[in-house]
Amino acid sequence: MDLAGFDLPTLWFWIVAALFIGYFVLDGFDFGVGMTLQFLGRDDVDRRVLINTIGPVWDLNETWVIVAGAALFAAFPEWYATLFSGFYLALLVILLALIARGVSFEYRHQRPEASWKARFDLMIIIGSAVPAMLWGVAFANIVQGVPLDAEHNYIGTFFDLLSPYALLGGLTTLMLFFTHGAVFVTLKTAGEIRERAQRLAARSGAITVVVAAAFLLWTGFAHGAGWFWPLAAVAAASLVAALLANLRGAEGVSFTFMAVSIATAVAALFAALFPDVMPASNDAANGLTIENAASSPYTLTVMSWTALIFLPLILAYQGWTYWVFRKRITRQTIENAELDQSAAEEAAR
Repeated sequence: MDLAGFDLPTLWFWIVAALFIGYFVLDGFDFGVGMTLQFLGRDDVDRRVLINTIGPVWDLNETWVIVAGAALFAAFPEWYATLFSGFYLALLVILLALIARGVSFEYRHQRPEASWKARFDLMIIIGSAVPAMLWGVAFANIVQGVPLDAEHNYIGTFFDLLSPYALLGGLTTLMLFFTHGAVFVTLKTAGEIRERAQRLAARSGAITVVVAAAFLLWTGFAHGAGWFWPLAAVAAASLVAALLANLRGAEGVSFTFMAVSIATAVAALFAALFPDVMPASNDAANGLTIENAASSPYTLTVMSWTALIFLPLILAYQGWTYWVFRKRITRQTIENAELDQSAAEEAAR
């Protein structure tokens, strides 16, 4: 299964890992911004500032999980089938939360009543927090292993997925994304809301360090192998560097280090998993590896050439989008937009 010297199942294992890394880094700060509405949104203008920081990019960020799922389905159909059947309820809850969040972004401004906006703001907060935690629970279970039968079917229950280790994984992603989002707010805003976001990132960051360190150490001692420890060390150092940069007000540096921390933490989990893709906790013989879960050599070859052509184009487009919408957003921005809209409506009359 070689293409120009590459073992294709291994190559696609790491491509899937890269896609999930992209998703967690990008949609991670989306989730974080959504969760900060409760802490930074003192009035409707504040909340609109927060939502507008991710308004142009949140839906583009979510496409990464679609691409990751499609790549998983095509490259490792056995892994996809076991994962989506065994984790069906958890993944369904994530999907419903993402739908609720997306609908809320579009509907909260459709009516002027405060109660109407408050309901959709609550949906944004919940729709951000639930996936942020459940993704961590899911990946912790993948690394830890779940009970599988000889045909690779999950034979546990939903509550079997809520082990202490898995819940710690969920709390880790929840706090990482929350802090990531708060740092992103400091990068995209100015004035008082930026200062409050900086203080919030410092407070949540202190909790994140403790929780993430506990999870990485537990993972390392129980499942760590290969490149796990070097990647985990980079993740830990980057998280500390991000928080120190935030304290100095260097939001660009802080955000970069937060992205590196999340990326290397996810890479460390995949390193701990490799060469398995779905270990069986009850009988190692029932587990899935990159070899017995992979598609045919022809399928992986076609996918490799397709990825080589289109992935750079997707990255270029996303980079261009972030460049276009790089400007900071302030309360004045929102208030001026309201005045312009009112003037336009008056002229139309």
